[in-house]
Amino acid sequence: MCGIVGYVGHQNAETILLDSLRRLEYRGYDSAGIATLFLANTSCQTAIRRAAGKLENLREFVKQNPCQGTIGIGHTRWATHGKPTEKNAHPHQSDPITLVHNGIIENHLQLREQLLSAGHQLKSDTDTEIVAHLIAAEKKNNQVNFITATRAAVQQIRGAFALAILDENEQDTIVCIKQACPLIIGIGQHENFIASDFTAILPYTNQFIILEEGDMAVVKKDTIHITNFDGVEQNRPIKILDWSPSVAEKNGFSHFMLKEIFEQPLAITDTLRERLSFIENKVVLDGVHLDKLKHINRICIVACGSSFHAGMIAKYQMEDLVKLPVELDLASEFRYRPVLVDAHTLVIGISQSGETADTLAALRHAQNKGALLLSICNTLESSIPRLCHHSAGTLYTRAGPEISVASTKAFITQIVALHLLGLGLAQQRDQITKNDIIEHMNALLQLPTAIETVLQEDSLIQKIAQHFVSSTDMLFLGRGALYPIALEGALKMKELSYVHAEGYAAGEMKHGAIALIDEKMPVIVLAAQSHVYEKVVSNLEEVKTRGGCIVGILDENDDALKSRCEFSIHIPVVPKSILAPVATVPLQLFAYHLANAKGLDVDQPRNLAKSVTVE
Repeated sequence: MCGIVGYVGHQNAETILLDSLRRLEYRGYDSAGIATLFLANTSCQTAIRRAAGKLENLREFVKQNPCQGTIGIGHTRWATHGKPTEKNAHPHQSDPITLVHNGIIENHLQLREQLLSAGHQLKSDTDTEIVAHLIAAEKKNNQVNFITATRAAVQQIRGAFALAILDENEQDTIVCIKQACPLIIGIGQHENFIASDFTAILPYTNQFIILEEGDMAVVKKDTIHITNFDGVEQNRPIKILDWSPSVAEKNGFSHFMLKEIFEQPLAITDTLRERLSFIENKVVLDGVHLDKLKHINRICIVACGSSFHAGMIAKYQMEDLVKLPVELDLASEFRYRPVLVDAHTLVIGISQSGETADTLAALRHAQNKGALLLSICNTLESSIPRLCHHSAGTLYTRAGPEISVASTKAFITQIVALHLLGLGLAQQRDQITKNDIIEHMNALLQLPTAIETVLQEDSLIQKIAQHFVSSTDMLFLGRGALYPIALEGALKMKELSYVHAEGYAAGEMKHGAIALIDEKMPVIVLAAQSHVYEKVVSNLEEVKTRGGCIVGILDENDDALKSRCEFSIHIPVVPKSILAPVATVPLQLFAYHLANAKGLDVDQPRNLAKSVTVE
């Protein structure tokens, strides 16, 4: 949620801020704004430009009302406190302080009352504005400098927040604050950059400092000084990121989502690279401390959204491979009940961004109870991997930046990484034979090609989607490891097309959902060959008998079942261990093309943000 950018250097700040915000628009798009400092008649002044709605509205406003200056901050908003209006858009100001904020100030109501009682006039409904007033008040009342005032103000607020702050009296400085929300600094030549995500500033630098919890950074064009909130100096290493700036561009595709769907074979290949050793007949899990997991007796997986569905698939696989009980919890529920984890429990957190607030909190809850922590993540050095670093570690998915809000390649690579982890744990516990490990590794190597084959059905899937533009409800059915894929297909349909869609275990259809089926109800049935194939065929017939319109996801040689479906999409016959990710791809394309046919914003669905960094 929300995106922050900042620049201090020798170039026109306005241009860089707007360009960087364009790459962060997937994080928030209810409103946007920028602020720059510039000299006018020997005094420094602040130019603020804000607009409600999409970033394009701000661009047009700035075109008519340019900003001067070589230092500035910017923000794209996903509303939490206050409606998405111009007055609630960032940056917020209390002379001489201007700032942008990502996160939530939990004690904002109390602080608001204090400020109002002291005579402050608040112009917005946001929790953000109070921070600007707190800093300004500290400067004025205590006659202290910008840095001291900021440090004193930050110690009064509670919650999750990242801040980038300007002071008209310090025309060469941006102060950055990081507390439970991501914030990075990009290092250039006589210029430095600030962002809440690497992709925003990749065209300008590949050298980054990743701020840690409780960091306060004073950023000038030639220096970066980092302390904690008490003023104690902190040393943070410089990281080199080898992503190409082109990964954050559409490269000829109509939407980022379509590009990312088609990038899945490469993302899988990258995730597998150097992790399959046919010389030693084993998987190699870089970053995972398998030696710490010898004595675990159960596994618990915590995640949200699509990552939760990846965890469901992992439960099926891991119980089969590792021969341990695997529990699955929504991260948002996990810490609000008396969970029974201890030093013999491995808790796996799954998060594309590594900043998902609920998952991070769930892992901390498990850590406090003594559990071992391991993460599956796509974002280098984000909060969740850092939390797990000294425990069982992190297995990175290597999907590259995922810009579209609806997860595709991150989800697929999570499934692959969890498969690798299951194999690694099975090896560690001597629960898998040499022949079985080779069979699994060969299956994983087939996966990119199998998905390439499904992608060749794109035109057919687009035509099928056209038939359902007016549908308001859908049912997705699957059994075994395809049940989570039914849930994922329904989620994608809800996210992108705003269609009421339900994912069901096919065997549960008779226990309620069958009442919904009539000739107006499209039913998408995942009926590829598996040990429950005949059961699924029976469920399909029950739908057929009640007049439901069936879209079958079938094996390429299943002509018999094809005749029972109004529409069918064929997938290649693959080993059962990789069936789930292969069956996912046609559902991704189906949801994409239906949303696109309806003229909806595919990459930025309403009310959603890419990273949910507040509870």
